[in-house]
Amino acid sequence: MVVDDHPIWRDGVARDLGERGFEVVATAVDGAAALRIIAAVRPDVVLMDLHFGSAGPSGADTTRCIIDRWPDIKVLVLSASGAHADVLAAVQGGASGYLMKSASLDELVDAVRRTAEGDAVFTAGLAGLLLGEYRRMALDRERDAPRLTERETEVLRQVAIGHTARQIAEALVISHRTVENHVQSTLRKLQLHNRVELARYAIEHGLTQ
Repeated sequence: MVVDDHPIWRDGVARDLGERGFEVVATAVDGAAALRIIAAVRPDVVLMDLHFGSAGPSGADTTRCIIDRWPDIKVLVLSASGAHADVLAAVQGGASGYLMKSASLDELVDAVRRTAEGDAVFTAGLAGLLLGEYRRMALDRERDAPRLTERETEVLRQVAIGHTARQIAEALVISHRTVENHVQSTLRKLQLHNRVELARYAIEHGLTQ
């Protein structure tokens, strides 16, 4: 599903994704319309703009409502803004990732596919922007964080910047299965449910470089 108040952009993205094999079940002009439509069609992934011309909830607020009501739905923000406050608001609202509208079609297709698979996806550079902010917020909380092994922490850092299991395995020179074992172990220790929550935890607790 694509949510954007610019019809040419919205329809173009929907058309391009459809031509790449995705089923675009609906489009919406703003957050209020999106919530009404989502209740009926229940998409797997929502591409969400952040700022709408109409009154009503922002993209970040709409994302929070979606995650609260339908936690299985994944939201990928697709925005022209790379502002610190916008990226932070989207992640705090529960977005699985944040992609700039300047991304290529191939990058968009890859981001949608990875979001559907449960990965956290960020335009290059935006993850680093978040990390600096969350490090400052997390100094006290980090002391109380559950103990992770050095290898689990390394894997967690890689997850937080949006790397796939295959990329992590190559970077750390370990097997794909070992990466998955570390991810599952870390999920259990932190009492989390998926890679998106894992990435958000890592960023919020300053556990990245």
